[in-house]
Amino acid sequence: MEKRIRSVDVSDARAVQEIYAPFVTDSATSFEAVAPDRAEIERRIKAGRDQYPWLVFEREPEVLGYAYGSTHRTRHAYQWSVEVSVYVHPRAHRCGVGRALYTALFDVLRRQGYMNAYAGITLPNPGSVGLHESLGFLPIGVFERVGFKLDSWQDVAWLHLRLSDDRRPLHDPLPAVGVLQDPGVTAMFAVCADSVYGLPV
Repeated sequence: MEKRIRSVDVSDARAVQEIYAPFVTDSATSFEAVAPDRAEIERRIKAGRDQYPWLVFEREPEVLGYAYGSTHRTRHAYQWSVEVSVYVHPRAHRCGVGRALYTALFDVLRRQGYMNAYAGITLPNPGSVGLHESLGFLPIGVFERVGFKLDSWQDVAWLHLRLSDDRRPLHDPLPAVGVLQDPGVTAMFAVCADSVYGLPV
C-alpha cells in the first residue's frame, strides 16, 4: 500500500473530521466544545488552504493524519508568523506520521517566507511536547488556567520554532497554493512520507 504526503482536498473532509472529533469530545486537546461536522471541516479547508498549507498523510486509501498552518494574529506586522497543528489517527501513533507531516509543513512554510511557527499544547501532554521539542521548538511560556473544559481549568503551553534567521523578511508570505505546485515540494513530500515506519496492516 502506497504511502504519501499531499495537499488536502475537500474530499478529505470526512477523514479529517473523524481524526479530529475525538480530540474535541474525549480530551482537552482542543478547546472546541462540539466536534465540527464534515460540512464545517470542508468550509475550514476551503477558507484556509490558499494561503496556508493543509497536508495529509495517506496510506492508500486511508488518511491517517493531517497538519496545517493558520493565522497567528491578524495585524499586519504579525503576518510572517504562523500557528501550526498536527493530528494523527490513534492507529498510526508512534510511527513517525506526526514528525513526517510537520517536517513537510515546515519546509513549505519556509518556502512561503514565514519566519516563526507557534504551537499551543494543552497540558499535560508529554508526547506532543516531546514531538515539538524534538523538531526544534522551544518553550516560551504557559497560559495557566486559560480554558475550562472537562469540568476543570486547563493550562496551555506555548512553543516557538524559528523558521528563518533572516534579519528582515524578503517578501510578504507567498500563498501556499502557488508554492505547492513546485516539483521540489512534491519530491520533498515523498522523502518525508518514506520516513514513516511500522504502520499497522
